[in-house]
Amino acid sequence: MTWFIRLCGVWWCLFPLFALSSPVYAAPDIEVASADQQDVIETREVVVSATKTPIPVSQVTSAVEIITGEELERKKIKTVIDGLRLAQGVFATSSGGPGTEATVKMRGAFARHTLVLIDGVIVNSPTTGAYDFSNLTAENIDRIEILRGAQSMLYGSDAVGGVINIYTKKGTGTPTASTFIEYGSFASLREGGSASGSKGPFDFSASISRWDTSSFSAINYRRGAFERDGFHNWQGSGKLGVSLPNDGRLEFNARWYNSDGGFDGFADSGAPADVFGAKQSTRNLILSGTYEQPLTSWWTQKLTLAQANERSQSVSGNAGYNLNTKQFISANPQCSGPPFLINTDTCFTPFSSDLKILNRRLEWQHNFQIGKPLLLSAGYQFREEQGDAPAFYGPAQPNKLISSHAGFAQAQVSLWDRLDVTGGVRQDSYNIFGDATTYRVTAGYLVKETGTKFRGSYATGFKAPTFNDLFFQLPGQDFGNPNLKPEKSKSMDVGIDQSLFQGRVQLNAGYFWNRFQDLIQFASSFTPLCPASTLGFCPINVAEAKSQGWELGFKATIMEGLQIRGQYTYTMTRAFDTPSNPLGGDKRLPRWPVDQATLGLTYQPIEPLRINVDYRFVGARNNNLSNTPNQQLGSFNVVNASATYDVTRNWQVFGRVDNIFNARYEEILYFGTPVRSVYGGVKFTY
Repeated sequence: MTWFIRLCGVWWCLFPLFALSSPVYAAPDIEVASADQQDVIETREVVVSATKTPIPVSQVTSAVEIITGEELERKKIKTVIDGLRLAQGVFATSSGGPGTEATVKMRGAFARHTLVLIDGVIVNSPTTGAYDFSNLTAENIDRIEILRGAQSMLYGSDAVGGVINIYTKKGTGTPTASTFIEYGSFASLREGGSASGSKGPFDFSASISRWDTSSFSAINYRRGAFERDGFHNWQGSGKLGVSLPNDGRLEFNARWYNSDGGFDGFADSGAPADVFGAKQSTRNLILSGTYEQPLTSWWTQKLTLAQANERSQSVSGNAGYNLNTKQFISANPQCSGPPFLINTDTCFTPFSSDLKILNRRLEWQHNFQIGKPLLLSAGYQFREEQGDAPAFYGPAQPNKLISSHAGFAQAQVSLWDRLDVTGGVRQDSYNIFGDATTYRVTAGYLVKETGTKFRGSYATGFKAPTFNDLFFQLPGQDFGNPNLKPEKSKSMDVGIDQSLFQGRVQLNAGYFWNRFQDLIQFASSFTPLCPASTLGFCPINVAEAKSQGWELGFKATIMEGLQIRGQYTYTMTRAFDTPSNPLGGDKRLPRWPVDQATLGLTYQPIEPLRINVDYRFVGARNNNLSNTPNQQLGSFNVVNASATYDVTRNWQVFGRVDNIFNARYEEILYFGTPVRSVYGGVKFTY
């Protein structure tokens, strides 16, 4: 496996990475926190992602989780990926520590099947299809809505496994400002500041931070690696809102990050390698603007313009260390060629790259309230993806662009404050492969007398081929297949949410089932289905798979100041035999644990002190689709703890210990995870 494949994440050489996280339940409209306990997480009164309209949580008929910015701040969680590790029904992984590739997957789907939006901007990479969370820190985030199951009817391509919708904070009240500094393990130093507030019709929030670390090896140092890979990240975000007459609103969002980090990978023989001097620099600018305005008492419209612009530059270094043979290896251009034709332990293919990505989206949605029970929504979306990397996609040409036009319509019916039904259909038209039609229906029934809600949904989804699938090439050799069709899915779930003791205890349970068809895999042996320019080796629509499982969760307020929450997810995956897919045979899908669970405790023994403990369990996984015995990863248990103490009204000290019991584990085979790590800092608020 060559170094350029490690960089660009070409799916046919490196399986997607995955993710898990801890829920804040969207149960019936009940506030859990007391008035004098402002930092304890409260259930949000509305959810937006489930229908693209604000609805009370008691009317949500989908499987939705919410992680609030207050929870991320209270636990001093540095990155969004660390927050998602604690949520229900998802699985999050990183390939070697801060700044290395980090992705999320849901319900047995691949990472490219999770759609990620930041303030309405689609940030999935047009090259791999997945979003890399490695550079996204948790500052200035209001909430993260996690919507599980196929959601292509509302969101189009990529939303096969689910949607993660990230919202920046909205400024409220008297303007305030804060600054913090933190130091800890791996020579980690973080500092930053934020400000927010409102004045008249204007509101704003802004933050800026820097994070430096220099002593974490991407390849697991316990396997013999010894170079420490650094990571340096600048990040800023902001929201500016303007209230307009007649309940209108104009809003601008921006998020920017610059990062530089080291990475490791594999020798051309496929052996894990500690690479000396391999560096990657990423520059990302995410911009969006929305205009929302009621036109009449029953008609509102919302216009969204969004763009993500990313540039990634990488070099492979000139030497490394083969962890299998314990030999030093050197970069040698003569190692270049198709990975499956190379078998050498003593060299790897050097590379440098400059990848530019542009994601644009326009959406115009109209909502019509027809009496009290019926809300109709209709919208149009234009989406465009561009990629420029001459080393991988050849000279710039007009067809190196993926664009689509889509129209969608949805009806929401709410009767007697008990029964809620939604249904919708969507048509996407692409310049590459034609059309895709998706639909979705959901229903829920609330028994208010007992605090019980029954819910269920059925939906279809699709994933458009990526730039790598369509256009990937090396000098003198094409590997892309412009004749690919979209990947397709069917998704079903049923669940029950139960509130007890005036909302002090909340329970949920659900069953899900997914079927994936026309999955794209790289043909490792000659096939006539490939274009002649590929010499018979290319990605093809060949695979089928399914997943099913259970999701169980609870949240309880034991007494004032003490909360406990937990969740368990059982996910069984299977890849099926097809006439041209010899890797089927009812194998488990790679890097998916059957069992995973989290347990979290929040305790406030006295007013200024808050203590948080989180436990995470991940079951055994197979590293590849062949389920090779020596490529299996064992189960692991990790415990993290954090605490904050308000010394005065303005000053706070905080600390965090990750992996308290120094567990030895790997999320991705061969790649490093933190040993016991200690961090401490101080925060000043004015």
